[in-house]
Amino acid sequence: MSTSKARKKWDDAARGFDFMNSRGPERRWGPLKREFFAPMQGKVFFLAVGTGLDIQFFPPQQDVVGIDFSPRMLERAQPRAAAYDGQIELRDMDAQHLDFADDTFDQAYTSCTFCSVPDPVQGLRELRRVLKPGGTLRMFEHTGSRWFPFNVMLQMMNPIARKFGPDITRDTPANVREAGFQDVRVRNVYLDIVRMIEAA
Repeated sequence: MSTSKARKKWDDAARGFDFMNSRGPERRWGPLKREFFAPMQGKVFFLAVGTGLDIQFFPPQQDVVGIDFSPRMLERAQPRAAAYDGQIELRDMDAQHLDFADDTFDQAYTSCTFCSVPDPVQGLRELRRVLKPGGTLRMFEHTGSRWFPFNVMLQMMNPIARKFGPDITRDTPANVREAGFQDVRVRNVYLDIVRMIEAA
């Protein structure tokens, strides 16, 4: 899918995004999200801020730059960024072409993002480029499964899911390695479908 088509898809999804992704997922994943974001420090990059639902889980007093390539998502994220007890700058930007110099950030975070980047390896290479030497990547992502019957179910559902939202069959840990990251560590959160990934 082209970037322009992906942008339109997520602009169209912005109106109902909070309804689909807030109360139930927040209750289920909230404690894990707080744990996931707790190590934030230094200059932090958050890729695909969406409507800002994850901002509530950030530790206070952080310096964060958040991007999204959907202007409608960013409009909905702005009040949450403004209410945050710290510094959050929001910018309209494509993950595959980041408008930052090399070695800008100490950490990069993603949350259910790389199911939707049209070229995930290119997006991850851009993240690697803008991280400082020794910088860390932390990801909370849903991925494809290797376990039967979930792998078959996800493959069957993916054509519809991809039309309206994410690709639910991607091997994101393999993409992280292909993009050149090292010391890739994976923690399964729910089966092998929802995972925390950390890399350097």
